[in-house]
Amino acid sequence: MPFRSASALTLLYALGYPIGALAVSALSPMAVLIFRFGLAAAILGSWAVLARVSWPTGVALIHVLLSGLLAQGVLFVCLYLALQHGAPAVLGAVVVSMNPVLTALLAALILGESLTVMRVGALVLGVAAVLAACAGRLIAVGGVDAAMWLLVAALVGIAAGGVYQQRFCAGVDFRVTATLQNAACIGPVVVLASFSPLTVHNPSHAVAAVAAVVLLNATLCMTMYVRAINLHGAATVSMLFCVIPAVAGLLAWVMLGQRPDAGIAVGLALGALACWLNARPSSQQRQHDPTRDGGREHGVDAVHHPAVAG
Repeated sequence: MPFRSASALTLLYALGYPIGALAVSALSPMAVLIFRFGLAAAILGSWAVLARVSWPTGVALIHVLLSGLLAQGVLFVCLYLALQHGAPAVLGAVVVSMNPVLTALLAALILGESLTVMRVGALVLGVAAVLAACAGRLIAVGGVDAAMWLLVAALVGIAAGGVYQQRFCAGVDFRVTATLQNAACIGPVVVLASFSPLTVHNPSHAVAAVAAVVLLNATLCMTMYVRAINLHGAATVSMLFCVIPAVAGLLAWVMLGQRPDAGIAVGLALGALACWLNARPSSQQRQHDPTRDGGREHGVDAVHHPAVAG
């Protein structure tokens, strides 16, 4: 991924953890998700209609909806419940950041992608970054609790959803994909909300936090995430999760007063090294790189995903 795109997506994704924690502290999690998925689907759907892009039908439509239930439904339902049960925002970021490891393994098994020596080294560094960042928390709680299991389920959802999207939804415009993925989650979340009471702890904070969740995370960030998978592949995009926990830790310190420990700092350094290592092309890729002949970055992207140019 280009450095600018990777940096923007990393910052926005990391910001989603503290603003998500603020939202569920002011409003019950399922209510937050109803607003999140519903408003995001309306905003992104309007964008797609104005852009006059084509919408999938039949089997292609089913694939997009299923990818949304995995990559967004399972992810955010489990994540927000874990935050409600006391999991710190940075812990959620740390567990979900195991996404590169699980995604790379799934991509190798399902998509037939190769695990080069460079990528294996990046994965090892990514695991080390995650373990360093979460060591203090695991020691403090004395092991794995219910919130941790919810976060593991969130991890499985985003990894499986990313690989599924790359395998079956690559030809769908990213605005349409993001719209349908949000829309697919509205019904299940409404059903889940009916089994739990609606509580509003702080109305003004709830409005502000939900607005931030919808605009910054659900609309802008997740649209960038969907587009990045279409352009660069699930395994490449997932490597950003090696550095997202450390960024989320710094943001949680500023916004929530959750001061990061030394492990977060080590995780930031190792994660940055892992992302740099993963971004280095192999010798075979350099030989076939169109940019060596004067091609520009957006032109290369348009070859891989023509709909993005619209």
